[in-house]
Amino acid sequence: MALNKKTVDDLSVKGKRVLVRCDFNVPLKNGEITDETRIVAALPTINKLIEGGAKVILCSHLGKVKNGPNEGESLAPVAKRLSEKLGREVNFVSDYNVTGEAATAAVNAMNEGDVVLLQNTRFRGKEETKPTDAGEAFAKELADLADDYVCDAFGSSHRAHASVSVVTKYIKEKGGNNAVGYLMQKEIDFLGNAVENPVRPFVAILGGAKVADKLNVINNLLEKCDTLIIGGGMAFTFLKAQGYEIGKSLVDDEKLDYCKEMMEKAKKLGKELLLPVDTAVADSFPDPIDGPIDVEYVDATAIPADKEGLDIGPRTQELFANAAKNAKTVVWNGPMGVFENPTLAKGTIAVAKALAETDATTIIGGGDSAAACNQLGFADKMSHISTGGGASLEFLEGKELPGVVAADDK
Repeated sequence: MALNKKTVDDLSVKGKRVLVRCDFNVPLKNGEITDETRIVAALPTINKLIEGGAKVILCSHLGKVKNGPNEGESLAPVAKRLSEKLGREVNFVSDYNVTGEAATAAVNAMNEGDVVLLQNTRFRGKEETKPTDAGEAFAKELADLADDYVCDAFGSSHRAHASVSVVTKYIKEKGGNNAVGYLMQKEIDFLGNAVENPVRPFVAILGGAKVADKLNVINNLLEKCDTLIIGGGMAFTFLKAQGYEIGKSLVDDEKLDYCKEMMEKAKKLGKELLLPVDTAVADSFPDPIDGPIDVEYVDATAIPADKEGLDIGPRTQELFANAAKNAKTVVWNGPMGVFENPTLAKGTIAVAKALAETDATTIIGGGDSAAACNQLGFADKMSHISTGGGASLEFLEGKELPGVVAADDK
């Protein structure tokens, strides 16, 4: 999926009010930001607009606010950090209405190069409503504040929300432009090229807990890749589908037939489907999750009935690492085991290390795999780490993302 969309480079923004949908959904602890990755990722687009003489109006959601405000999820800490990063004051409009009188006044008072940050879009309580509902009114009010719109929130681009896709309709009505930012452009270039036009061999690595979460991804990637590697909790459903004992391991019994179908499909297409050959087992899941745990390594085809598989074993680590090292393109989504536990992180570390050492284009599909790369210190060795977990998964499924579709074609 090549990106044939207007980007910030196609806009003439001097003196214009430009609304930018960012992804400032950062983790907070006691009001302090604990990971600023998403703020840093937004800077190139914001700086480009400032340098072009735009009046830059930023908006984003934060947290899982459903309908109405929760002061613990205010964007105030983001405004503070952004001011430091940009080296200029970011005027934060704390009004819970998001687009009310305070926002209008702040925008009217802007000079070229000024930056305003609106309050958490979900505080309005209409951000997520279906476009036919009051989300339309909110989207129109957002558009009323601006001349042009830039979507740079890949992490939210799979949602047809007021501030992500509905707003573009009203910007278009007034003759404005709808473009994507540098982060969106980078995400689509990397993920799109990997899936549609990969340099081969193309290896896809899927992990995580449930097969159900990755049904369409497995199906779509089998058609695109040369080798599909399956680790993590979902591997046990594939092992059980082959008739092996998996003990107390995680299993998705409703998906056994699906797993059989996928193994059959791989064979028919001449694709290699790699499953664990050995596994780390323990009496039960670690509690607390990062607490000490005794494990032993057994063949993946002979897991004791009273044990639970919690990570891939050393032979599997080598098998998966070798497949990744010989690739030219690798997409990885989902850890190989309970990576939050030091004893059970070995499989995930081995895969991350193999990817860090290869010359291949390495793309990490957001979510837990991105967290694992960051935590384990491999982030700077990867070609691209996606900022969107759900969005990158839907992209890998071959779905169209509303936030991308809504941008103007070139």
